[in-house]
Amino acid sequence: MYSAVEEAADLLDIACSREQMWPTLTAFEDVLTDGAIVFNMVTSGGRIGDLSFDFTLPPSAGDPYQLALSHGLVDETDHPIRALFSDIQARFPLQAYGVDHGITSGFHKTYAFFPLGDLQSVAELADIPSMPSGLSEHVTSFAAYGLDDKISAIAIDYARRTWNVYFNGLSAEHVQRTAVLSMLSEFGLPEPSAQLLEFIETSSALYPTFGWDSSKIERISFSTRTTDPVALPARIEPKLEKFARSAPHAYEGERVLVYAGALSPSEEYYKLATYYQMTAAAHDRVRSAN
Repeated sequence: MYSAVEEAADLLDIACSREQMWPTLTAFEDVLTDGAIVFNMVTSGGRIGDLSFDFTLPPSAGDPYQLALSHGLVDETDHPIRALFSDIQARFPLQAYGVDHGITSGFHKTYAFFPLGDLQSVAELADIPSMPSGLSEHVTSFAAYGLDDKISAIAIDYARRTWNVYFNGLSAEHVQRTAVLSMLSEFGLPEPSAQLLEFIETSSALYPTFGWDSSKIERISFSTRTTDPVALPARIEPKLEKFARSAPHAYEGERVLVYAGALSPSEEYYKLATYYQMTAAAHDRVRSAN
């Protein structure tokens, strides 16, 4: 597994430290063989940020942050963000958990994945005691855009004190240009470039990012699954295409790719997730709307 991490990092000229990665691979070694594993890169204006090593694990493995804490990968915190994952665990059916680990920056996020056959509603999640007010203050808006019962996952970023809500299975109506522009305007986000708007119209999922102490949406990302390494974002950021074509993968057939475009008040940029290890559940989760 470490060899694959090193190969992926080398493709992007990112320093990969065995000392940085080995403790994480060891801490989660019992679950890495059976879950989905993804290499996730972000690029903006030709510059590549950190590469992350993301993976899923079964609910039986327990809270990923607690497991990371027990292996010294993170520090305990008394911030109220710590209660959100356990509150979700206690109230909702969960298909899998997930971890986002930066190759150079360490443990970032945990994910709670709901079954695709049992997507959750904005209103019910907003009622969680530890859920910040950002979700409840946008219940009406999400419902107006037909997103009230399409939540497939929640991600919690402990280091940055942010969290994401993932809406899955969008139809063409959800990403139609007029609807998207209206939604972005209501959320206080700028009009995207023509290139990003064109990409958004091909997407099948979206996920806003919230801070902990504000109801304001900090940014919103749209994503789509493909096996085409020269899908639209790659034509804008050539380094995406290079990684899409060459990233290591341990399954037969074409690489499964998930391109995403992100928009914030100050910038727009693109992301690429390439699956190193694929499972049937992961394949369903990243399927297109059709």
